[in-house]
Amino acid sequence: MAELAQAAADVYAPRSLPAWRSLLSWLAFFIQIFVQIVRGTPSLSQVLSYVGLRNSSSFLSSTPQFKPLPVVELPDSQLPEEAPPPPQQPSVAVSTLQIDAGRVPDGNGDQHLRRLTVVLDLDETLVCAYETSSLPNIVRTQAAEAGLKWFELECTSSDKECDSKPKINYVTVFERPGLHDFLKELSEFADLVLFTAGLEGYARPLVDKIDLGNRFSMRFYRPSTTSTEYREHVKDLSCISKDLSRIVIVDNNPFSFLLQPLNGIPCIPFAAGQPHDIQLLEVILPLLKHLSQQKDVRPVLYERFHMPEWFQKHGIPASALTLG
Repeated sequence: MAELAQAAADVYAPRSLPAWRSLLSWLAFFIQIFVQIVRGTPSLSQVLSYVGLRNSSSFLSSTPQFKPLPVVELPDSQLPEEAPPPPQQPSVAVSTLQIDAGRVPDGNGDQHLRRLTVVLDLDETLVCAYETSSLPNIVRTQAAEAGLKWFELECTSSDKECDSKPKINYVTVFERPGLHDFLKELSEFADLVLFTAGLEGYARPLVDKIDLGNRFSMRFYRPSTTSTEYREHVKDLSCISKDLSRIVIVDNNPFSFLLQPLNGIPCIPFAAGQPHDIQLLEVILPLLKHLSQQKDVRPVLYERFHMPEWFQKHGIPASALTLG
């Protein structure tokens, strides 16, 4: 019996000692973790170091740093469709434009830049309007809660009542965020012109409401638009100025300026469901400030948007475009 007991001790003793040492080691590890918790929460690298994986933290990637597009850049998504890379220069090269265009002499014989003329569309560019009777109340409520400014308007319709009196329509108008600050800052360095395809009976009282400072030097309504072979209600800038070097039009519908594609800025359409829209103050205004410092806006806008190629892609030949 004594021999059996000694044999058993010889077999199990060598395995028991390492097991106890391992147990004590893990116990010491958890005591260190406990001490760190009492002193302060341990970092991941500290915990890894306790288990012999100090270098394992090098495999953990840091949070990627994303660089957003500058707000002064108009992304391609603002066009209805992405414009393809220009296969060739326009039939009338932009580089051949007169280098002194846009300059006028002052009293001392020197030249300075003439004020920029900015032509602004109305609907879906500065405001959006809906027939009041068909607009759900929830839309007005959500817009007001989000801080979007809106008002109701009576306007004269081109339709007649049964007694031949003009029909009165009621519309709810939502102002694009930053509208009044945009018009105020823009008027400091540019002459403003309103050009809408809307009827005067609707557009005039609306513009009176948003232009309390009388910043628009001219207003043009639907009768001033032009019908072409390709689109109706085109806005021909030549009715405003024969010199196209210092005039630009901002419109959510690029086809509005197909007669002068090198003078157009296509913008994102505005709707009531966009209370946090930043286009006027953070995208369009910086671009217009930059253009106000150029002798000729057309080379800059061509390099930015390549609108002649965009129109050709949409079935409008170069012969229909005014590029000079």
